[in-house]
Amino acid sequence: MWDFTSRQRGPLAPIGAITAPGQRARSAFVTHYGPVPAFRPERWKFRVFGATAFGAAHDLTLEQLHGLPTAQLTADLHCVTKRTWPDNNWGGVLVSTVLDLVPPAADVTHMMVWAEYGYSANLRLSDVTDGRAILATHHHGEPLSLEHGFPLRLVTPHLYGYKGPKWVRGIEYMVGDRRGFWEERGYHNRGEVRHEQRYSYQEAPDEGPPL
Repeated sequence: MWDFTSRQRGPLAPIGAITAPGQRARSAFVTHYGPVPAFRPERWKFRVFGATAFGAAHDLTLEQLHGLPTAQLTADLHCVTKRTWPDNNWGGVLVSTVLDLVPPAADVTHMMVWAEYGYSANLRLSDVTDGRAILATHHHGEPLSLEHGFPLRLVTPHLYGYKGPKWVRGIEYMVGDRRGFWEERGYHNRGEVRHEQRYSYQEAPDEGPPL
């Protein structure tokens, strides 16, 4: 079990509502762009593609994904709009487990996480390789609701919520950085909570590709 609690301190630990700069705790919220997609199990698959070590894409059914080793992660969820949903327990598959199953090529530095309706979020490979990121299937021991991303959502507690798409459908390995949906629309390319990286105008020259 992985337990990254919301009150841990240190350079790699998620930070909680008390210590997250500029955040205010809220009991619960549901935020997403666009309508809630319908779930069609006969069509659903999770694809790992792009610059894989083997040069080919790899698809997983939901049953196969559920068959991978599971983990738990406990942390606050921080929205870039300064709201924090504290003390969430997520269950699912660590992203690092998927990377072990379908390794990226040696020169991969970033990934794009793809979700329903073409939504995307770009992350550095280092954001997901230390066990901080989980592909969640459960919340507080119960399967995700449709509104919260069923059957699969990405959770990256050290980054703002727009970096963790709901209704995830795949991971694309990339040998360079490329902006995702909100990153193209003015949100910070990295989105680290600890440094309040909210908007693209805050970016240093080395923190993202040109808009």
